[in-house]
Amino acid sequence: MKYGKKYAESLKTYDRSKQYDPGEAVGIVLENAKAKFDETIELHVKLGIDPRQADQQVRGVLVLPNGTGKTKKVLVIAKGERADMAQAAGADYVGAEEMIQKIQTENWFDFDVMITTPDMMGVVGRIGRLLGPKGLMPNPKSGTVTMDVARAVAEVKAGKVEYRLDKTAIIHCPIGKKSFGKDKIIENFTALMDAIIKAKPAAAKGQYLKSVSLTSTMGPGVKVNYSRL
Repeated sequence: MKYGKKYAESLKTYDRSKQYDPGEAVGIVLENAKAKFDETIELHVKLGIDPRQADQQVRGVLVLPNGTGKTKKVLVIAKGERADMAQAAGADYVGAEEMIQKIQTENWFDFDVMITTPDMMGVVGRIGRLLGPKGLMPNPKSGTVTMDVARAVAEVKAGKVEYRLDKTAIIHCPIGKKSFGKDKIIENFTALMDAIIKAKPAAAKGQYLKSVSLTSTMGPGVKVNYSRL
């Protein structure tokens, strides 16, 4: 495989076969985040479970100690008092049927997260086929179907992330930006790994953590010594 010049240079700065302690791994990733923009630092965790089994799902939400470094646009589908609460909490867009129609007729998706109240799920469900593929469908498990819309909006704005297993039994999740610096990235890494470890399904057998790695948007992956976690 042919790599770009910067990527190839980065590969020479560490041993790709070695597992590094979390602090060392974060340092290597930050050192090799050489793009001209503020690269996102990502965590990738391979789990030793079967994602096809309903009793072996790993999914949850967490407000990272230092946020994600990205301000997400929030759309709240609610009426009356709940709509007012969402507006006061800092939601970017608030509405009801008219917002659903806007998505349907204008293919409008200028938001990163949709939050709704339980009583509006019937309305939201009409466009489930549009929201689902984009990962925007509200879900009680992710805290986006709730009566406490103000809290949900505040958490998203504060840097809430959702972690979930994909079809290949891997969790991919952002844990900050290069500009955060080493200490803040380590804090976010530790908080997310703690959450993933605590979310181990009772039905999981054998080795739970198979591999853990860190990478930046444009940089190579660095293996983390998960036996220390």
